[in-house]
Amino acid sequence: MAPATSNLTRPLVLDNALDGVGHTPLCRLDRLAKAHGIKSNLFGKVEFMSAGGSVKDRIAKRMVQQAEKDGVLIPGKSVVIEPTSGNTGIGLALACAVHGYPLIITLPEKMSMEKELTMRALGAEIIRTPTAAASHSPLSNIGVAKRLKDAIPNAVILDQYTNPNNPLAHELSTGPEIVAAIESLPGNQRVDVFVAGAGTGGTISGTARALKKHNKDCTVVGVDPRGSVLALPESLNVLKDEEDGMYQVEGIGYDFIPKVLSREPGLVDQWVKTQDSDSFKLVRDMMRQEALLIGGSSGASMAGALQWLKASPERDVEGQNVVIMLPDGLRNYMTKPWFADGLTGRELGADLSPEVASQINKVLADNHKYSLSANGDVSTHAKVEEAVTAFAETVKGVSVGTRGVNGVGKAAIA
Repeated sequence: MAPATSNLTRPLVLDNALDGVGHTPLCRLDRLAKAHGIKSNLFGKVEFMSAGGSVKDRIAKRMVQQAEKDGVLIPGKSVVIEPTSGNTGIGLALACAVHGYPLIITLPEKMSMEKELTMRALGAEIIRTPTAAASHSPLSNIGVAKRLKDAIPNAVILDQYTNPNNPLAHELSTGPEIVAAIESLPGNQRVDVFVAGAGTGGTISGTARALKKHNKDCTVVGVDPRGSVLALPESLNVLKDEEDGMYQVEGIGYDFIPKVLSREPGLVDQWVKTQDSDSFKLVRDMMRQEALLIGGSSGASMAGALQWLKASPERDVEGQNVVIMLPDGLRNYMTKPWFADGLTGRELGADLSPEVASQINKVLADNHKYSLSANGDVSTHAKVEEAVTAFAETVKGVSVGTRGVNGVGKAAIA
């Protein structure tokens, strides 16, 4: 079957990087569905294919452009400040680089170094804040952002938590893209179920509005990590005695209810709570089974979708279309322990058959028989080893510093 296209697809020539925001594909998740015995058609909305790597590119682009249009942001004068868990910051760094605004991001300490480095690469200044600080504390990323705004002339907080352009970006782009993709398929052309994690709530609220216009019977399922308080009914958020309320997954869940998370009756129909362990397992499963390099919150969305579908037989119906939001990709989490610890230090051939692994070990065991030179000249090999050893002895007594107090690189003999 040829890939579906629509008038919502990305231009072939971009005027700038912001034209590459959104226009992301749906990807069938048939292998994962089969592995879990799911009869429904599963589709992932692959947001890491957006220009900045996440679903938050959409809101960042719209918030900056609308603020400029409204005169809130003034080119050459305004300074943008934003508290974020990272992805909105990356999207804003992208938009501010194109529009020419200085950007200051306040970021909780638990968020990945990859996010910080990406934002710094785009020109943003990053200020880390304590993860344990309550959202209303002056020490939280929200509190620090407000204090900075009060202190810096012409500073503007676009405020993804209250900005109506957050959900509107999804109502006008994410939702219609999903509808266009599903309507291009043969057979059932309805979005029957939509599953998404909630952070600010803009993604699920805005997309849900668009999908309910397309199909009033579409079931919208919100995913919230254990330790967060966004789910309804509130009894779902009560922690067990052994739970400390902390969760590692980034970008979803909060200890307060953001204004843009709609509590409108009938918009988000049901909620499920997810555990970090299930979310991170689904990340690994999705990579191995579907070759999609997704991030932790995407794993949470997937875990929530499977949990909801398996909870009751009438929920998993053959032929129905279930769309799962995959908010970002693996780029942001490559060094996080939940990912890296499972890959580094693994036994050679761990994912191969015993026969193949055995042959690998046999081949490598013969390495000592060969030289580094192409013609097998052992004398040349010996000379190379001798030179390497001599160089190692030479540098043993040298320590190198990257930058001195005066900013000049220096090397000192120990």
